[in-house]
This record gives sequence, structure tokens and C-alpha cells, in this order.
Amino acid sequence: MVPESRPQSVPDTMTDQGSDFAAPTAEAGPSRRSVAGGGLLLTGVALAAANMRPAVTSLASVLGEAQTSLGASATWASVVTSVPTLCFGVAGIGAPLLARRWGMNKVVGTALAVLTTSLLLRVLGGPWTVMAGTVLVCGAIAMCNILIPVVVKESFPNRVGVATGVYTTAMAAGGSLGSAVTPWLRTNEGSWKLALATWSVLALAAFLVWVPATRHRAASGPSPATTSTTTRSLKSSPLAWAVTVYFAMQSLTAYVVMGWLPEVFKGAGMDGGTAGALLGLLLLIGVPTSMALPPLVTKTRSQSWWAAGLAVTAISGFLGLLLAPMAAPLVWALLIGVGMSAFPLALTFISLRTNNAAETGRLSAMAQSIGYLIASAGPFLFGVLHTLTGGWNTSLTVLLGVLVLQALVGIFAGRPRTV
Repeated sequence: MVPESRPQSVPDTMTDQGSDFAAPTAEAGPSRRSVAGGGLLLTGVALAAANMRPAVTSLASVLGEAQTSLGASATWASVVTSVPTLCFGVAGIGAPLLARRWGMNKVVGTALAVLTTSLLLRVLGGPWTVMAGTVLVCGAIAMCNILIPVVVKESFPNRVGVATGVYTTAMAAGGSLGSAVTPWLRTNEGSWKLALATWSVLALAAFLVWVPATRHRAASGPSPATTSTTTRSLKSSPLAWAVTVYFAMQSLTAYVVMGWLPEVFKGAGMDGGTAGALLGLLLLIGVPTSMALPPLVTKTRSQSWWAAGLAVTAISGFLGLLLAPMAAPLVWALLIGVGMSAFPLALTFISLRTNNAAETGRLSAMAQSIGYLIASAGPFLFGVLHTLTGGWNTSLTVLLGVLVLQALVGIFAGRPRTV
């Protein structure tokens, strides 16, 4: 691993200095650092992260019922599963601009408020209301996706691995709960709409913690300003593109899994409850791996073999799903779940391949906005190929090709260099 530069911070206002994020500021005083990197802020980060997947996995777990209840088409189902990644890419482009104007803490807080409201509004109408609400939900999540890695890099500069582990663990736990608990909520509440709306409670909890956590941070005063520096565009960096493509490929795979895996298992003859539970278990695997992986990979000089190993593990699971889906579905789900730990590795790449919080913000914006735009095609094409062929084999074969590409670019992105 390339040794980290000395701890640096970015002012919350993130003033424009010729790039998406401002140049790093001078070291803040001890009191500010202790507040900025304190337990309340880490709790806020964890709760915000816990909201980044339930909005997607909860809908996936009742997608068939929702489609039937709303009288929606198969095309609608394909589009609604693609909305998350598309919104993450488009809305993510604006995150740095909004952060410079209002400060990243205010943008994340506002995003959590919008998320809370949108989770309620999207179940109040028909199929297009669900679609529009999902767009708002995923736009809010996109802001958090881009900015929270910057918060981690800035506020926990000497504990990037641990803080990233907390962040990705909370995200994995939220995704797992969204898939596993929503069918249970639907049964007990008697409505898939009420089950989906229940997740607004988690978003509200994140908002209520984030506001006081960041208010304390802002009250400690701004960091001293530094001289403006000019930075080259990351789009001229092959390493930045490798991180971006790696992020795109793992995101494409993850959102195909979260959007379609229960339907793949049901197509193989599994009942809906078991299929949803397997998705929940698959995502639950991400909790311990997300906790352990970032601290481990930051202790190794190169992360190339981590990237290759995770891709091979996922390939093994999808090959089993393709060739003999009902022979050992639990094993296939476990292998895919471990392989999806490429997500915390991708976030760790963003921190390890940069020298300071300003570069982290710029690489985060590039990797996530472009990466999610590329990944948005995945769930849609996966569903379209199923519609055209009448089965899942072609869709799964294409996904295996994506994982091979993920392994190759991951080997390049994992080399110990910085952008």
C-alpha cells in the first residue's frame, strides 16, 4: 500500500479551486479533529450508509407482486430495476457542485430528508408514481454515495480502513434487511406498499443523527484557508479510469443481483419466500466481509489479488446458478455474496489511490457518477435478454463476461500507486 499522506482536511464549504472538490486545507486544530472524527459522526455515517440499499432491495423482494398489483408490464419491471444505477450516475454528477455551494454535510442531511419523504410518496399511487418516487429516492441516495467517502477520508484520515469498514458493513446490513424483512413486513402489514413505506423510519433515524453530528462539526469553525492549487483532470489518468471501470462492473453485478436474483431462483422452481430469503442471506454475507475486508486490504501493499479473488468467487457462484441452479442454491448464493464484497474494495480503492480528501472527492465523483451510468444498463439488459430468450441463461452468460472484465481492471486498479 502506498503510505498515506499526512492528515489533511477539506473545509465543509468546499470552495471551488478549479476542480470538482476544493484543494485540501491545512491541518485543523485538535478540538476540531476530535469533533469531526467523533463517535456521533461515525454513527451518522453508519446510519446514512444503512439507507443506501433497502430502497432497492425491498422493492426487488416484492417486485413480482408489485408488478401484478399495479398492472404494470415486464418492461416497467426492467426499467424500475435500472432506475437506481441510472439515478446514481446522473445525480452523482451534481453532488460535487452542490457540496461546493452548500457544504457536503448540508447536502447529505438534505438528501436524507428527501429520502425519508420519497419512500413514503412512492407508494401512494400507480406504477408511474412508484417509478417517479424511486427516481427521487435514488437521487437522494446518490448524493450520499458520492459524499460520504469524502467525509470518511476527511474526518478519519488515520482510520480510513476501519471507518470504511463501518460504512460498508452498515450498507450491507441495510441491503440484507431490506430483502429479508420486507416480505415479512408485507405478510404482517397486509400490503406490499406499507412494507416498502416502513423503510422511511430508518431514513428518518439517519437524518435525526446526522443533523446534530454535523452541527457540532460546523460549530468548531472552518479550517484555515490555503493557497489555491491547480489540479489536472482525473480523466487523463489511466488509474482513475481503472478504478471507475472496476466500480462500474461491480455495481452492475450488484444491482442485477439485487433486482433480479429472486426471479432467477423462482424461474428455476423455487418458491418466492425462499428466493427472497436467499437474496437476504446473500446480502447478509456482506456484513462480516464488509467489516473485515477494508482494514485487511489497507494492510497489504497491493490489492490486485484481492480484486481477482473476489471476481473468481462470484464467477463460481454464477456458473453454479447457470449450470445447476437447484443443485446447491445455498452454495451459489454464498459464493455470490462473498464475491459482491468487491463493493467495499471499490470504495477502499477510492481512498487508497488518492493522496488527500480533495483527490478522494474528485475520484469518488468520477468513479461513482460514470460508474453508475455504465452500470445502469445492466439490470435493464438482464431483464430484456430474459424477455427475448424466455430464460435466464443468456443473461447469466453476459454477466459472467462482466465479472471477467471486473477481474482484469481490478488487477490494474489494485497496484500500489496514486492518481
